Amino acid sequence: MNPTVTISHVSKSFGPVKAVKDVSFEVYPGEIFGLLGPNGAGKTTTIRVMLDIFRPDGGEVTLFGNGMTEATKHRIGYLPEERGLYKDLKLEPTLIYLATLKGLDEASARQRLGDWLKRFDLYDHRQKKIQELSKGMQQKAQIIATLLHDPDLIIVDEPFAGLDPVNTRLVKEIIEEQRRAGKAIIMSTHQMHQVEALCSRIVLINNGEAVLYGEVDQIRRQFAGNAVMLSGQGDFTGLPGVLEARQQNGAWHLALAVGVSPQEVLRALALRDDIKLERFEIAEPSLEDIFVTVVRGGAAPGEE
Repeated sequence: MNPTVTISHVSKSFGPVKAVKDVSFEVYPGEIFGLLGPNGAGKTTTIRVMLDIFRPDGGEVTLFGNGMTEATKHRIGYLPEERGLYKDLKLEPTLIYLATLKGLDEASARQRLGDWLKRFDLYDHRQKKIQELSKGMQQKAQIIATLLHDPDLIIVDEPFAGLDPVNTRLVKEIIEEQRRAGKAIIMSTHQMHQVEALCSRIVLINNGEAVLYGEVDQIRRQFAGNAVMLSGQGDFTGLPGVLEARQQNGAWHLALAVGVSPQEVLRALALRDDIKLERFEIAEPSLEDIFVTVVRGGAAPGEE
């Protein structure tokens, strides 16, 4: 199977700032691919280079086996993090207009739109101005604008922003439906639990470079031993070698720096008189743990 997207050694600078230094990855039809990284890491710049909004200083972008053309643009749906609907205009004509810009004729756009509006519970609001809609409704409208022209490549940046749990579940269902239909989907979000639920492969960009790339399960195996679960009495923050300590469901979850063993943490706990330890176990690291380990710790497995 040929990749829908190939990013090969892409770099992009803005004056002295190297926003993207050397990023490579591929995205295939029928997969949800996670594009991850902290704020300012270079994710949005990478997306904009992919969409030909920015020209790269080096490297190459291939979409559907070719470079960017007008026909290629019609096969892409993009939900940017910064929302951009025309707030003074009514919802229905705005969405129809945006679909015609993507090559869809007005009659087809109108026919498809009715079903999407009903599914997102926006049909009764179709003649309202966009500024009259709640943030969640505007987010759902943006998602419709991303999908209405039936794109083969879907790029969604923080797709769950502003959504309540019911609509979050609906959007997850729709993303999964698009995957089953053979679409290539790139999802960028800071909600790591959503990445774990949806994505089979990820790339993690930090300081403009791809520092992790591959299958989620394989990456988690790489970081086995980099997380500890414990419970007891006392303050478990500030332990040596621990990058983050957070409480989850009554227990403490500790993300460890690369090279720090759980045994070292246990020895440090044994020396503390102000702590009463009741349970200590090595945990399977979540993507959130791995994100913290790599971004705050500055190293990937095998690096010191």
